[in-house]
Order: sequence, then C-alpha cells, then structure tokens
Amino acid sequence: MLFPTTLVGSYPQPEWLIDRENLSGRFPPRVRAKELWRIPEPYLADAQDDATIMAIKAQEEAGLDIITDGEIRRESYSNRFATALEGVDIDNPGKGLDRSGHPITLPRIAGKIRRLRPVEVEDLLFLKRHTKKQVKMTVPGPFTMSEQAQNDYYQTGEEAAMDYAVAVNEEMRDLFAAGADVVQIDEPWMQARPEKARQYGLKALNRALQGIKGTTAVHVCFGYAAVIHQKPSGYSFLPEFAGCSCQQLSIEAAQPRLDCSVLSTLKNKKIMIGCIDLNDMTVETPETVVARIKRALAYVPKENVILAPDCGMKYLPREVAFGKMKAMVEAARILRAEFS
Repeated sequence: MLFPTTLVGSYPQPEWLIDRENLSGRFPPRVRAKELWRIPEPYLADAQDDATIMAIKAQEEAGLDIITDGEIRRESYSNRFATALEGVDIDNPGKGLDRSGHPITLPRIAGKIRRLRPVEVEDLLFLKRHTKKQVKMTVPGPFTMSEQAQNDYYQTGEEAAMDYAVAVNEEMRDLFAAGADVVQIDEPWMQARPEKARQYGLKALNRALQGIKGTTAVHVCFGYAAVIHQKPSGYSFLPEFAGCSCQQLSIEAAQPRLDCSVLSTLKNKKIMIGCIDLNDMTVETPETVVARIKRALAYVPKENVILAPDCGMKYLPREVAFGKMKAMVEAARILRAEFS
C-alpha cells in the first residue's frame, strides 16, 4: 500500500483515567508517577484496558492502517520500560536536568542494567486481541534512557547505553516473537545531544537492533509540542541515521516546517513524515496534509513515505486528536488516487 498511516505511538488518555491537567503541567516523568492516575490501584489495570480499547477503536474508526495501543498504560513514553529494569533504584531516585534544562527527578542507576522479564508483551497481546490490522509497539531507546538517568554505577555513559541496548534488544525480540508487525525505538535525545549521539549513541542503537528479524523503526524529535512550542527547521542529528540498521525513520516535519532536502541523505529508509502539527489545536484540512507530504516527495520516493503525526498525540484533546487522524487518513486517500 502506498502512503500507509499510523501514529507515532501515543493517543490521548481520557480524563477519567488520568489527571490530564497535572500531566500537561509537568515535564514527562522519568520515574514512576502513580499519583497521576485517577483510578484506585485495585481497579487501575481494568480501567487501562478499557481506555486502551477506546484508543484502538478510535484509530480504526479514523481509518489508520497500522494501530498502536496508544501507550495508554504509560505515564510517559519511557518510564514504564526504564523503571522495570534491574540496576535501577526507583526507591532512591536521582536528580538532573530535562532536555530543556529544567530540574527533574531521574531513575538512578545503582547496578548493572538488565531486563528481568518482558515488559510490553502483554500490552502487545492485548492490542492484537482487539484489532485485525497491523500493529506497532514502541520502546524507549538505549541512548535516551542513559541520558534520562543519574549514573551512579558505570564509569561512562557509553557503558550504560550499551547495557540499555541489550535490554531493548531482548524486549524487541520478544515483541516480534509475540506477533508485532513493527517495533519502534524512541530516541529523541539523539537530537538533543548530537555530540554524544555521534560518539556512541548510534553504536548503542545498532546494538539494540542487532539480529532483529522484523520491521524496525526509530523516532527522533524535538520534544512534545505541549512543552516545546518553537522548534528549529533542521535536525542536529539526522543524516547520521543512514548508518542505522532500522528500516523506518520517524521525523517531525509539520510544526518545525522542516527543510525536507535533508531526507535525500536517507535513501535507504522509509520515512514516517510528521505531517500533523501538534502545537496547533486547529484540525488540518486534508489538503494541508497533502501539501506537507508533497514537500517531502521531492526527496523521498513515494513508496518510502508513511504518514504520521509529528510526535505522540498524548497531550492533545481527544476530539482534536481524532479529527487530525481523520484528516491524515483522507490525505493518504488523496495521495493514493494521485500517485497510484
């Protein structure tokens, strides 16, 4: 299929499930933030299941081709996995700075990083039980997790990132074995810390992908639009992904009005073109989305283009998120009619 459509990962969680005002009034949590949930612990898992079904059905109703679980069970894109690893002391967290330079509580690495068990496989199996469409799961990347932690164990950040990479690799193998069609690694900090990313970030990412049989993607962004309102028109770390062994690369292009000529350096990748601006609460017309995709088509073959939002939809009002998905699906229909 030309111009398939998908989410980057997250979909808005309902107000009855999570305190959305509290959620949006802080930076994405790196440690657990159980105080965000409105449902008492004995009933929380069932409530998350119900909200996940709602997210799946919303994607199907909008017409998306590849479905996620909306990351409904997560307080942030990364903390569900990052705090489930051995070697991370969640009872005595550390301190550091967010990528925007604000103080934030961090996971503290107190021992060797190891994955003890599958973290997201049950989430995937639940997703597969509730849709017949292709499915995608997302995991935080090794470089990003190493940058989001206080390292009190390893001598270097590279050593930490490489052990995180082993954990991600094990998780991805289990996700594909359980039936995932696509597994995506989220690596926003490779944009935020380009020098470190060049030193060892790409090495860690390729270790996470080593030996994986299945369709793999990497998402790299400037940060959530709810937090970062002004974004540059170019990435500090993007052509380097030509040396990554993933098949797909997910990038922001709508809100930052990306200079798409950089995509000509990534001829060996399928590109998820961010064509939905998550900083704008106006629902785009399909024609606006088509125009954004055509800016990329000057540099990316049509067979390699996937339509997606700029980033996760987690912070959008649900009605806005649904309208934007429908506009993206209609834009894909227009593009298929024109380019088939």
